[in-house]
Amino acid sequence: TGPASVKVLQEIESRLTDKQAIPAERRLLQSLPSLFAMLEGLAAVDRTSVQKVVITLTQGMEIDLTTFPAEDSGQIGVLKDEEALERYIYYVAGCVGEFWTTLLVTHTPALKHWQVPQMSAIGVRFGKALQLTNVLRDVPRDLRIGRCYLPERDLARLGVTPEALLDPASGIHIRPLLFQYIRKTLDYYRAAEGYLLAIPRRCLRLRLAVLWPILIGLGTLHVLGKNEAWLDPSQPSKVGRRWVYRILLLSLPVVWSDRLLRTWIGHWRRRVEAVLTEK
Repeated sequence: TGPASVKVLQEIESRLTDKQAIPAERRLLQSLPSLFAMLEGLAAVDRTSVQKVVITLTQGMEIDLTTFPAEDSGQIGVLKDEEALERYIYYVAGCVGEFWTTLLVTHTPALKHWQVPQMSAIGVRFGKALQLTNVLRDVPRDLRIGRCYLPERDLARLGVTPEALLDPASGIHIRPLLFQYIRKTLDYYRAAEGYLLAIPRRCLRLRLAVLWPILIGLGTLHVLGKNEAWLDPSQPSKVGRRWVYRILLLSLPVVWSDRLLRTWIGHWRRRVEAVLTEK
């Protein structure tokens, strides 16, 4: 596509900067020339990967803009069905798994043996696991800014509207739907475990970078499944800071061993599954 036009970038900045009320977004617009200069300074393969993932992420942003009303509108927009939710979590996170896989294979000699299409597909499921965890955890907060990512069709089967979810008491009624999506998320975390174990043991830092979000995600699902007030924004489903520090510490001796990793991750997966079967 050729180098970006500095003149065009400066025109975008001049037209849009004054319309931005958020200081960080104004700074982003003002940084466009330097950002594009950094992009053009990348190697061709990396530049192509960045361009592809940014275009895909933008599609996720477009879904937000076209599906949901302004945060102060007092209205709630909702995704239509499970397929729409799947598209959304791919556009905002699954595609990052593809991007990261390409970068890793390009720049990590120990991963040259990876089959990029296969590992990218697993990376997509890894990204979806993390994003779906965020979606389920953040339902109370998102509802109050006009966003319902729980599909309208699923809610309708339970006789519930998105607006009804603003009442925390409705959380008990739609708990089966929460559990349905927790199970789906667990399936994605199984792929994430495979991604982790495909990384050679000598790549310590890379293994930790994959292990930590898996454990924190599973811990979050466990807290969420046990939280009967999960729709109450004053009782968020979050793991504690002390729990996270403990996980970080314990991971150091475990990350070297595939057997210990399988045991540890399996322990947390079973804890989540046990919550789903409690009466």
